[in-house]
Amino acid sequence: MTKSNEQARHDQERTPSAARPLALITGVGRTVGIGAGIARRLAASGWDIAYTYWGAYDDRMTWGREQGAAEAVGRDLAEQGASSVAIEADLADPEAPGRVFDEVEERLGGVTALVMCHCESVDSGLLDTTVESFDRHFAVNARATWLLIREFGRRFTAERGTGRIIALTSDHTVGNLPYGASKGALDRITLAATHEFAHLGVTANVINPGPVDTGWMTDEIKAECVRHTPLARLGTPQDTAHLVDFLCSREGGWINGQLLKSNGGIA
Repeated sequence: MTKSNEQARHDQERTPSAARPLALITGVGRTVGIGAGIARRLAASGWDIAYTYWGAYDDRMTWGREQGAAEAVGRDLAEQGASSVAIEADLADPEAPGRVFDEVEERLGGVTALVMCHCESVDSGLLDTTVESFDRHFAVNARATWLLIREFGRRFTAERGTGRIIALTSDHTVGNLPYGASKGALDRITLAATHEFAHLGVTANVINPGPVDTGWMTDEIKAECVRHTPLARLGTPQDTAHLVDFLCSREGGWINGQLLKSNGGIA
């Protein structure tokens, strides 16, 4: 029996491509997000892509859930010749990182690059942050980062010198205390892999992309960011994606243990 075009595409997305390394990218919940931009860029550079998303987070945010986003990203990746798999995962669950790696390995194989774009980000300050919110920020932004890196290190079998760990961070704290504080913990956790995974030949870096317009900025925030950026424009997901692409390349292999600011020089 002849398969339909849709079924054939479905099968292609879940069949690993020969000679293409695999990147696992977390936080790819919206087509306009940084995670989706990174996924498209790496796919164009010859990577297969596994990616996670968590729709319940978007439901709580002002922008809301983007219906069909995971499928749309998958179609974009297939156009670049990449096999892909999308996994919905609540990274506040300490069991989720292990389950994600299990499913990725079963469907696409071993992970060579781990790129962490997931986050919990709900504005609150010193006086109005709740204990529940504080704990959830640290569970998603710090603990899940550690557990994902731990799974990566335990399972890494790719060629020495090819492994990459990259996490996105932020230095914002005023009025955004639990987010900024948990991102500070993320920095330290990620950079620890620089030395602890040296025997694997894996590099670990953190990127601070500065404010990037992915649909959450008001007109006032946009104007303020442009006013304080020497290049007089807003950051885009593509700006971050190009840096991630370089760090994941052979040519980027000597950059290690760094917290890199890729923000257009914003003050």
